Amino acid sequence: MSVALLWVVSPSTEVFSGFNVAESVPRRVWKQQQPKWNSWSLNGVRQNKRAVFPVVSSMVANPAGELAVLSSEQKVYDVILKQAALVNRERSDLDVKPDIAFPGTLSLLNEAYDRCGKVCAEYAKTFYLGTQLMTPQKRKAIWAIYVWCRRTDELVDGPNASHITPTALDRWEARLEDLFRGRPFDMLDAALSDTVSKFPLDIQPFKDMIEGMRTDLRKSRYKNFDELYLYCYYVAGTVGLMSVPVMGIAPESKATTVSVYNAALALGIANQLTNILRDVGEDARRGRIYLPQDELAQAGLSEEDIFAGKVTNKWRNFMKKQIKRARDFFDQAEKGVIELSADSRLPVWASMLLYRQILDEIEANDYNNFTKRAYVSLPKKLLTLPVAYTKSMVGPSRTPRLAKA
Repeated sequence: MSVALLWVVSPSTEVFSGFNVAESVPRRVWKQQQPKWNSWSLNGVRQNKRAVFPVVSSMVANPAGELAVLSSEQKVYDVILKQAALVNRERSDLDVKPDIAFPGTLSLLNEAYDRCGKVCAEYAKTFYLGTQLMTPQKRKAIWAIYVWCRRTDELVDGPNASHITPTALDRWEARLEDLFRGRPFDMLDAALSDTVSKFPLDIQPFKDMIEGMRTDLRKSRYKNFDELYLYCYYVAGTVGLMSVPVMGIAPESKATTVSVYNAALALGIANQLTNILRDVGEDARRGRIYLPQDELAQAGLSEEDIFAGKVTNKWRNFMKKQIKRARDFFDQAEKGVIELSADSRLPVWASMLLYRQILDEIEANDYNNFTKRAYVSLPKKLLTLPVAYTKSMVGPSRTPRLAKA
């Protein structure tokens, strides 16, 4: 099950394996360069102190406004509070944090970021174009996060997925911890290591994404939406938590940091639910069902119905409810996009509007997501871009920012 990357970008699954990433640097050359990364602490990676908050609510990204406290939501809310604390401290910190350059590292770092940009440009074209409006530092950081998420996803969804074991994921997590300490393993790790030294990123969302990969190794059924919610957070909601510290909150925003994170989380949940609904047939052929078992039973459907792949009225009614849930999460997410920094809104709006249209295409296919893959055509994508641009001009004040003549 592919994760939804950078709030809204869903990766393809045929690029590279996480431990043997497609590198243009020959192995014999890389062995000469690698010690440069392992022997220095890039840009003086700082150890952020963690603020502790009492948990006052677990109403995280719950579009229905339900008052029930769900254990999965509680776990996610705790992570949000920690990350929001880091961002709040960063926003109130007026000290300038200069880059610390070491001999020979600058050119290698630039090459590492360029490599990340090329991967993003190839596999997330619309999002990549939107990042061109960001500041260079933000743009490079987003590319680095994208590539790490993609490599992580490829561990269980890529060409070598059948060879991935829990031990391999443990090694990948240890490698993550090293890069957060300023000890990257390769060039692409170095880009993320540099990024976490410049932005208030917490390691927990990254670890949680790896936990999502572990879940895919051991679990192929979900009893209820609470279980599915936690899985969606692991593999997609985490991306929103990684991205907000880089994209930034508009200085004029009156929204709380936690509310912006809730919106980012809601978008990740919406994206992954859309992935699930789009890929029902593909997942079934792999023996996986990412649909709440109790809701299937309530609709009078069974696993055998999923594997049979026949569109019935029961299936149509079930799908209508699932699509509505995904749209509710998208609606909540939209409230947070306008609170982002002006230079960060376009790529999020463009990708989100395109992704929402996948749900429209499922409906257009008469809910046949068993044998038909819903996708947005190129003409529709092109028509979406002006709409995204117009929406990105609206900031927290809710009034358009008119471009100067």
